[in-house]
Amino acid sequence: MRVSTDLVFGRDLRQQLRAVLADGDRSPGIPPACYADDDLLALERSAIFRKGWVGLGRSDRWPHGGDYSALDIAGEPVILVRNKAGVLQAFANSCRHRGSRLLAGDGNCKKIKCPFHWWTYDLEGRLKVCSRMENAIDFDPADYGLVKFAVAERHGFAWLCLAHPAPAIDDWLGDFAHFHGFWNLPQWRTTRVRDLEVDCNWKTFIEVFNEYYHLPMVHPESISRLYPEPDAADQTSGQYTTQFGVTEGVAALLQQSQQHALPAAPGLQGREAMGTRYTWIYPNMTYALSQDSMWIYQALPITADRCRVVQTICFPAETLMLEDFGQRAEHYYERIDAALAEDLPFLQQQQIGLASSYARQGRFSALEPSVARFAYWYAQQMLRQLDHRPE
Repeated sequence: MRVSTDLVFGRDLRQQLRAVLADGDRSPGIPPACYADDDLLALERSAIFRKGWVGLGRSDRWPHGGDYSALDIAGEPVILVRNKAGVLQAFANSCRHRGSRLLAGDGNCKKIKCPFHWWTYDLEGRLKVCSRMENAIDFDPADYGLVKFAVAERHGFAWLCLAHPAPAIDDWLGDFAHFHGFWNLPQWRTTRVRDLEVDCNWKTFIEVFNEYYHLPMVHPESISRLYPEPDAADQTSGQYTTQFGVTEGVAALLQQSQQHALPAAPGLQGREAMGTRYTWIYPNMTYALSQDSMWIYQALPITADRCRVVQTICFPAETLMLEDFGQRAEHYYERIDAALAEDLPFLQQQQIGLASSYARQGRFSALEPSVARFAYWYAQQMLRQLDHRPE
């Protein structure tokens, strides 16, 4: 659905976004048009994805020099590659000759070679080969390296920033280590990655992962009984929200598969060893950090009503050494797949409703504090962008 330009960029949208900022206990949710209109997606790309850090998942997806992925970051083609020194680099996936896409998919390379005219770059993005250019007037290959973006690795995760200059990643994460240091996250390892496309807005996909409200309705037989009432959302600094809850058993297993539980992460004690922390690092990466495993989702927009999702499953490095790890891990994968399969039909129905011209801003329950906090952050970013447009 496409709403009118007057509504999208006019006073109505500004008023709706300002209402989200008015009162944390009474504020409504994000305006429905922000989930369904492609004009607003274009605004989001500027306000949300090109101003700060974007989550790329676990950095051990690219363990070796030359490992790369061609990514689409909200419509921006990007190459992520680990150089020979072991440092992650990011470049615009656009040849400096005539703009051809350089790489596709995932793989390992020793150099980045344009398939069109064979201009070739090293893993630092420097132009090394450009045949038949020796007679070009005032042409210096040193001036034609790939456009480079900021990349950061912290706590075993990787982030990319398209903005220049990039804000400090440690300021973006704020007090993240205070709430997550118990798990020693740099020592966790990725064991499975799934890549899929989903028929819903990228925000709704992450929102459902961060609220307890839907559990008895959507997951009554699979995981709902594992989740008693959670703690309140923690007060944090940085661009993220987090909430912890003790669970009745292991949240990363189905209710009928608890006998296959793996040991808790080494050194994990107290309440952290008895529950799950749900964290959303703005704008697009969220995960559940349980006592024995972590499952991560990144969501990026394709269109207003469709998103690309990457699902990652991780375990502590020590757990991978267990003789029966592979067999027991299959039960964890079964649980993640089952919960996702239950969520998807509801997300698709939600998307249909959000596209209605009669959809209106709703209200949050006490079981949706992280979703409400994201709505506040989102409204701030969008209003800053709209302030550069005329009323």
